[in-house]
Amino acid sequence: MSGDGLALVTHSTSPRGGMLHTMALAEALHAAGRPVHLVTQGERLHRPLAVPHTVLPAPDRSGTLSDRVFASIDALAGALSGLAGEFSVLHAQDCIAARAAARVRDAGAPVSVVRTVHHVDDFTTPALVHCQRAAIEEPDRVLVVSRQWRRILRDEYGVDADVVPNGVDTTRFAPVTPRRRSSLRASVGADDRFLFLSVGGIEPRKGTRFAFEALARMDPRPVLAVVGGHSFQDYAAYREETLAALPSLGLELGRDVILLGTLSEQDLGDWYGSADALVFPSVKEGWGLAVLEAMAAGLPVVASDLPVFHEYLTDGRNALLPAVADPEALAAAMTAVAGDELLRGRLRAGGRATVPRFTWERSARRHLEIYDELTTAAVG
Repeated sequence: MSGDGLALVTHSTSPRGGMLHTMALAEALHAAGRPVHLVTQGERLHRPLAVPHTVLPAPDRSGTLSDRVFASIDALAGALSGLAGEFSVLHAQDCIAARAAARVRDAGAPVSVVRTVHHVDDFTTPALVHCQRAAIEEPDRVLVVSRQWRRILRDEYGVDADVVPNGVDTTRFAPVTPRRRSSLRASVGADDRFLFLSVGGIEPRKGTRFAFEALARMDPRPVLAVVGGHSFQDYAAYREETLAALPSLGLELGRDVILLGTLSEQDLGDWYGSADALVFPSVKEGWGLAVLEAMAAGLPVVASDLPVFHEYLTDGRNALLPAVADPEALAAAMTAVAGDELLRGRLRAGGRATVPRFTWERSARRHLEIYDELTTAAVG
């Protein structure tokens, strides 16, 4: 075998769910005593990381999505080839990282490749559809974070995956001060208006259009603050179309809908602590880390009636789960949360009871078992 270290590999430093998972898992593995190194591409990590890491330059983002994907695979594979002697396991957290890691293994490096499939993108280009399928079929071991995605991979790809749920760090965000909370709410005109937070940016998978259509149905009208926006895929057309529809819905950008963009770690925690509730109307999710984060921050949650959410959410107990892609049902749920203090208290209590079931320490222990099984089999 090569070195006995472990590398967690991602294609981007953007602070989206997969990267948040990777960094938290790296820290939990490090705390458990396992040598671990994070390898990624981009400019810099969005927060300090108490784990050895290498941030590689991101390849040129010009050209088509296919051009960018394959350039990123090439660059990451080249870098991993130079590092492979230090590691026995390359654990890829996305399609690009998985293809790069498999290429290094297939070139003769004595490493095992693990892939966590957080979700499967809706590619339409044949080359990217093939690339994504190969990134699921090529690894030595495939992990998912939910039973729903285990079923999808088995039924659609013929791959048997291990379920290793996400965790949440209840100490990740410091409590927001009353002065800071007042300042943030005032900055978006929510001094005397209910404030919903939405995390994930404006993109089809996050159901942003349905959130806007639901907001337009509400009276009194709350403020909706949207966090995030970084994505490897280009959702500019969807974003422009969705924002252009605001006036026809009777909504004003900057008053009813506030775009906060990508936030620092400190600012994100402050917004979680300053909002009144999370609205998370995704039409497709691998898990929904923002839901756990919001519950850990004490926010009531309105999500959507996706099968994956039913693995840890119960409608009326720790979240409201209106029908997927149904603005009217979403508006009713948001109105109920905004107008019923007792309901909000019940959802907060349900969230507090849910959060302790999901720790990164527990997730790390299961990952370590899988890594050890792979390295034992390789030696044997």
